This record gives sequence, C-alpha cells and structure tokens, in this order.
Amino acid sequence: MPKRSVHDELLEQGARTAPEPETAEERSKRVGWKTGGSVVGGGAAAAAKLGVLGKVLLWLVVWHSALNGWRLGAWAGIAAVGLLVVAFVVRHVRTRDA
Repeated sequence: MPKRSVHDELLEQGARTAPEPETAEERSKRVGWKTGGSVVGGGAAAAAKLGVLGKVLLWLVVWHSALNGWRLGAWAGIAAVGLLVVAFVVRHVRTRDA
C-alpha cells in the first residue's frame, strides 16, 4: 500500500471556512498595546509640558554639532600642517637655489 501524505489527508477533509479577521481594536485589546500606547503618549505629553523633551533634543543637537565641529577642526588642522610642510619645502628649495 502506498504511503499517504499529509496533503492527501487534507484533501479528503474537504474545504474549511476561514475565521473572520480581527479588527485593529480587537487586536489591541488582545495584545494589550492600548494601555502601553497610552502610557507612552502620556509620558511624552508630560515631558513636552515640562520642557524636558525640548531640552533633551537641544542637547542632542548641540552634542552632535560639537562632535562634527571637532571632526572638521581635525581635518582643517591636518590641511594646515600639510600647507606648512609644502610652504617650508618650497621656501627651502628657493633659498637653496638663490
């Protein structure tokens, strides 16, 4: 007797009806995100009301600006040293030939 597969068994069972899909409200109640979203929203509103959120964002912008300025300053310093080396070499060559 040939071996029966799961596929054949499912075909013999026939068609089944699919359950109705959940609405977003049903899913949020089941998962419990409704309360979590309220807590996050309330915390953000309180932080904005107290001005904490704006201060944090301001400090983040200042911090990143300072870091980028430091990096640009480093490249400017490297360029200045390179320019000084080139100027020294050119001056040395000119004074040697004169």
